[in-house]
Amino acid sequence: MKGFLEDANYSIGLLDEGATLADVIDNCIYEHTHTGKKAFYVGDLGKLVRNNIQWQNVMAPIKPFYPVKCNSTPGVLEILGTLGVGFACSSKSEMALVQDLGISPENIIYTNPCKQASQIKYAAKTGINIMTCDSDIELKKISRNHPNAKLLLHIATEDITAGEEMNMKFGTTLKNCRHLMECAKELGVQIVGVKFHVSGSCKDLQTYIHAISDARCVFDMAEEFGFKMNMLDIGGGFTGSELQLEEVNHVIRPLLDVYFPKESGVNVIAEPGCYYVSSAFTLAVNIIAKKTVEYDKLLPSGVEQTRNDDEPVFTYYINDGVYGSFASKLSEKLNTIPEVHKKYKEDEPLFASSLWGPSCDELDQIVENCLLPELSVGDWLIFDNMGSGTLGEQSTFNDYQRPLIYYMMSFSDWDEMQDAGIASDTLMKNFFFVPSCIQLSPEDRFSTAA
Repeated sequence: MKGFLEDANYSIGLLDEGATLADVIDNCIYEHTHTGKKAFYVGDLGKLVRNNIQWQNVMAPIKPFYPVKCNSTPGVLEILGTLGVGFACSSKSEMALVQDLGISPENIIYTNPCKQASQIKYAAKTGINIMTCDSDIELKKISRNHPNAKLLLHIATEDITAGEEMNMKFGTTLKNCRHLMECAKELGVQIVGVKFHVSGSCKDLQTYIHAISDARCVFDMAEEFGFKMNMLDIGGGFTGSELQLEEVNHVIRPLLDVYFPKESGVNVIAEPGCYYVSSAFTLAVNIIAKKTVEYDKLLPSGVEQTRNDDEPVFTYYINDGVYGSFASKLSEKLNTIPEVHKKYKEDEPLFASSLWGPSCDELDQIVENCLLPELSVGDWLIFDNMGSGTLGEQSTFNDYQRPLIYYMMSFSDWDEMQDAGIASDTLMKNFFFVPSCIQLSPEDRFSTAA
């Protein structure tokens, strides 16, 4: 039932009718409470199947290329590979990972904007030809190390409504595209298409209109230089919401039909990452320490104090943090709120609380301020939407150990895969049957004994 990130011999539990993921979480917590209280994930791989069906219904014929860095666990990669999804890789290790699954080089794109020469050579050796480029320095590096490379010019997009500036921006300007094409012509490098990326935090979908129009300009420019362009990559930025997916499709579809119609021979692809995996994984963590603190030290700056001075304020330390599953918290806001696992009364008082990881590092803050009932050491907290950006490369900080992963799928999702003829024999060997979960008494199920 347990799948380890470093172990490809993982297993997937098929849930019997009547068994739910909530039951799985309850039983895993029961087990861990009595054996070691380690953090763990429950991954609903059926969610990937459902998201892929939704993508095909809304976005077809745009082919998805999944960014491996988003979540590189074996269950995710094998399911997506079985579904026929392509892969966008940013490193040699990611390219090797998906190739070990039998993915053909034509379904792999090397997308790192700052490539190492040795990794470009690896791509050349293994037949991975399609890669992105946004500068003449990268272009020259690629020409020296991969004579058969087929480049997508990565053009910059501008979100004029963005409230925050990006720390680092990749992509070249339209003006510089002409210079890059001149260089490519001199170096004998093929340019076959254009890539752009619109952030998932972008609120103005008109950005897609500007980006597609710019891409059309680059395609027209390429004709002057004799390049045969046949690919448009509209990037990622898909949040996982069906509404957002439909909104994006509503904006881009008319423009794609005009600028890149089917008869043009241009293949349109995208890089949905968190769209597939974010909502598929739930993380359970355990409280390992607790402190009472002064309220004014807990409040964010600029927030007015409105509590009774007699109310306690709590700081909780959990057995996972920013040097592990919450790594994305270092660069972006946490998009999930903690849920208390044990049952408590509806009228039970809530207290100002903060959550910290186990490192005792000042950066290891998970939640700055939230309202929780008073908890004890040994209690469990649940975080939903933890599948994106949390299950990639392992941290080397102190003795951090990866949480266990329990992969699950419902019979209905499994039937969907079989009906579509995509349940391979290789994948089937990883499945086992899970009957309706064991029944525990409330005292046992929600035990928080240290």
